[in-house]
Amino acid sequence: MNEQLDFVRADRACDAIATDPMIEAAVRDGAIVVFNLSGGKDCGAASALTIAWLDAVGHPAELRWAIHADLGRAEWESTPAQVEAQAHALGLRLMVVRAQSGDLVDRFENRWSLGLQAYRDLRLYNLRGPWSSPNLKFCQSEKKIQVMGPHLARQFAGRTIINVVGIRREESTGRAKTPIAKLDTRFAKPGNRAGTTMMLWHPIVDVLVDDVFDINLRYGVPLAESYARGSTRHSCALCVMGSLNDLSVGAEGHPWLYRHYVEMEATSSFSFQQGRWLADIRPELLSPSLLADIGWAKVRAAERRALEQALPARHRFVDGWPLHVPTLEEAEQIVSARRAILAHHGHADDYGTPARVVARFEQLIAMKLAA
Repeated sequence: MNEQLDFVRADRACDAIATDPMIEAAVRDGAIVVFNLSGGKDCGAASALTIAWLDAVGHPAELRWAIHADLGRAEWESTPAQVEAQAHALGLRLMVVRAQSGDLVDRFENRWSLGLQAYRDLRLYNLRGPWSSPNLKFCQSEKKIQVMGPHLARQFAGRTIINVVGIRREESTGRAKTPIAKLDTRFAKPGNRAGTTMMLWHPIVDVLVDDVFDINLRYGVPLAESYARGSTRHSCALCVMGSLNDLSVGAEGHPWLYRHYVEMEATSSFSFQQGRWLADIRPELLSPSLLADIGWAKVRAAERRALEQALPARHRFVDGWPLHVPTLEEAEQIVSARRAILAHHGHADDYGTPARVVARFEQLIAMKLAA
């Protein structure tokens, strides 16, 4: 039996998955296959189908692992047990990794406190909020990808590592062009000394959502509690990319996290999502005093947006900021806006005159040029 025939027979015997010649060659040559588990339906389906296919082509089970990046208090409280149950049902050894810098809640809190300090120091032109966003998903990059990738590169140095991820093209326009597979050079540069090669494989890119649930059921992979509660996705209990429905479900399912994030909205005056305050989603879960604090936060947020919108546009943040020294007239506008915004948070402005603002910009530009 030739090796190509093995793959053909596997495709006929198993549920269809997406493969390509690079992946097939790596599997044939004994690659390590690592399954990314989050507790959700997509990773469960991707893992179940891929394991069935690997079994059919004769890939050794001892070359397979699961990995989970634990985001701590931001997760559903049941997620650690759910991921363990998934790995057990799939017959996979599980590696759990965590960022040494703290969990995702820590990251949001630190982003706010450091951003406020940077604004006070006039290292930021506009005040920065605590949250990630669809355009700035540091929650994924810093707390998942940048933790799992280096771990796998160390753990399996010198090997070919296939990272199986349950991304589907149906999920969003951003994922509509997801490739079946590609080399991943972020943590294993070409020609690296260890000889490590890393690949990303998306075996269920063309699977539809209704089939995903069916696959989990047929292969005996348990589904997370979030789905039983009515959520359409399993991610963090309260996700910055979550729908109104999923945020409502998460607020009820993880009330401590909901109240904590609303408290951060009140403190920072930044809504959890652009144009959507968490506080408005399940206000019955909040105390009267916290609802009152949110009312004031919305007033401060509107004032901050108006003040910042009126600031001279040529000084807004771009790569290499600052580019210009403000005129005294522009500096007066900056002083006026900063005084009001800092007062929202109980701070005076250390650069409270136009002359000090001009001098600070000159200092920042000199420091940049000297670096």
